[in-house]
Amino acid sequence: MKKEIHPKNYRPVVFKDISNDEIFISRSTINAKETIEIDGVTYPLVKLEITSSSHPFYTGKQKLVDTAGRVDKFMSRYGNRNKKK
Repeated sequence: MKKEIHPKNYRPVVFKDISNDEIFISRSTINAKETIEIDGVTYPLVKLEITSSSHPFYTGKQKLVDTAGRVDKFMSRYGNRNKKK
């Protein structure tokens, strides 16, 4: 392995899935503005919107999120195209 090619600031960082509040600790060089204390140790905190613990591909559960009526708007435009008149 080549020497001096990897960053020197690898450190444990907590990643938190905000959709289901699951956390995991991994090593990273990412800059974090927040911190969290776990088992008496303070770690940098990075919040993620989706991870493998909440993604439908990995969980096998499909979740439909209706944000500001987007699904209703889509269905009113395109939902009735297959119906015969």
